[in-house]
Amino acid sequence: MSYTVRTTPLAGVLTLQPKIFSDARGFFFESYNAREFENAVGLKRDFVQDNHSQSTRGVLRGLHYQIQHPQGKLVRVVEGEVFDVAVDLRRSSPSFGKWTGVKLSAENKLQFWIPEGFAHGFYVLSATTEFLYKATDYYHPEFERSILWNDPDIGVDWCLRGKPILAEKDAVGKSFADADVFA
Repeated sequence: MSYTVRTTPLAGVLTLQPKIFSDARGFFFESYNAREFENAVGLKRDFVQDNHSQSTRGVLRGLHYQIQHPQGKLVRVVEGEVFDVAVDLRRSSPSFGKWTGVKLSAENKLQFWIPEGFAHGFYVLSATTEFLYKATDYYHPEFERSILWNDPDIGVDWCLRGKPILAEKDAVGKSFADADVFA
């Protein structure tokens, strides 16, 4: 198996540690293999879009999701380090409104699987970070939603090191109580 899979407190959200082959020349690993991903997480997903973002220390992106055309995301960091967060927005789930987070870095090479029905965000811990993610549906701006990153009903502990740098949409995100959620 190419991945070591670890569960999180939120059903369906997983960390994946790929098998790394290292020697004096450097390292190699399969960052994605459809068959191995399906075996590791027990799901068949077609990824239709890859995204790559670069951010500087203190940037906080999130909490984002699409209410229609929800996206499952397989995320990883290729430069730097982030604290990555998933929030359960499935009203029928026992963990509705709960969050989990993990540090992703170029060094640890962890991947984070965030299924459809979750909001996602990350906070940059290093001087710069390059963040990659695969999505199971296309970006539809008309269905994009943002929940306020510091909503007290969710209570994410972002490991902040000062005031975060936010995009306008994140600074004015909806409260969790007023957010569109999934059934």
